[in-house]
Amino acid sequence: MERPQTILVVDDEPALTDVVTYNLRQAGFETVVARSGREALRLVEDARPDLVILDLMLPELDGLTVCRTLRDRHPSLPVVMLTARDSELDRVLGLETGADDYVTKPFSPRELVARVRAVLRRAGRPGASAERGESASGRGGRRVTLTPDLVLDLAGREVRKRGEPVGLTPTEFRLLEALASHPGQALSRGQLFRLAWGEDAFGDERTVDVHIRHLREKLEDVPSEPRLILTVRGYGYKLRPLPAEEG
Repeated sequence: MERPQTILVVDDEPALTDVVTYNLRQAGFETVVARSGREALRLVEDARPDLVILDLMLPELDGLTVCRTLRDRHPSLPVVMLTARDSELDRVLGLETGADDYVTKPFSPRELVARVRAVLRRAGRPGASAERGESASGRGGRRVTLTPDLVLDLAGREVRKRGEPVGLTPTEFRLLEALASHPGQALSRGQLFRLAWGEDAFGDERTVDVHIRHLREKLEDVPSEPRLILTVRGYGYKLRPLPAEEG
């Protein structure tokens, strides 16, 4: 029997955490609660949660600082950001720091549980190409050479640059996998959003831009002059043709 997945809920409002944890437990999850940013960082190490629900406004350390720290220490840990402010700036800031999704207060507990399930499903599922045992470009094997220095390992769910692992978030990995599945082909923001986040995802297609920038910062030698992930102005992005396809 599989153990229930554990959700760390980080918020300093007891009434809200009571509602959230009740609904998560009803949905079959185990829950742990932190009331401050510092306590959240400690509980991530102690409880090893499968996902963190993180409020933006927290005592001691704010949610953005906590999220940045989590991304440095645990890049594959999914984070859903809670915010009481429904502004584009807050959403972008949350995504900039590495959140996988965001929910604005007040929210429906059912919606939050649905978001949690969707993020966990996306974080845990291999892409369609990996499930078939194919490379992202449709060839045999589960390793894709993106450049002589970059290798995408679909089975291991990691990227290596010059032999060293690159810490990608689950969302960043899925986005790169989507691009690598169509090398040399321009994909719109909408296509990339559906491929990386799933058909049931909530959110703004412009969040793709934030995650593309993060990928470039981690993968490109000169992020401001990308050679791997190319912009298709007014449309979206494309991955340069794979080495064997060039020439």
